[in-house]
Amino acid sequence: MSEQVSDIRDVIFGTLRAMLPDGRPITEQTHITEDLGLDSVAMMDFVMEIEDKLDISVPLDKIAEVETLGDLIATVQRLKVTS
Repeated sequence: MSEQVSDIRDVIFGTLRAMLPDGRPITEQTHITEDLGLDSVAMMDFVMEIEDKLDISVPLDKIAEVETLGDLIATVQRLKVTS
């Protein structure tokens, strides 16, 4: 069963808010590395938490294509549909 985009968005945004101590605003247009300053290790930790919460596996080549939170939401949604 595929999850709704809003459910996926809530999980991703909630996970990210827990990681960011300063409570800065985030949107689907937020660039993960440029705007949030996540390095590769922090990005992998973030993706692993999402994988656990949504019971998916995001291939490394897909992670490399993700620039914004909207990209990540769309990638996760496609993975959920095909799983």
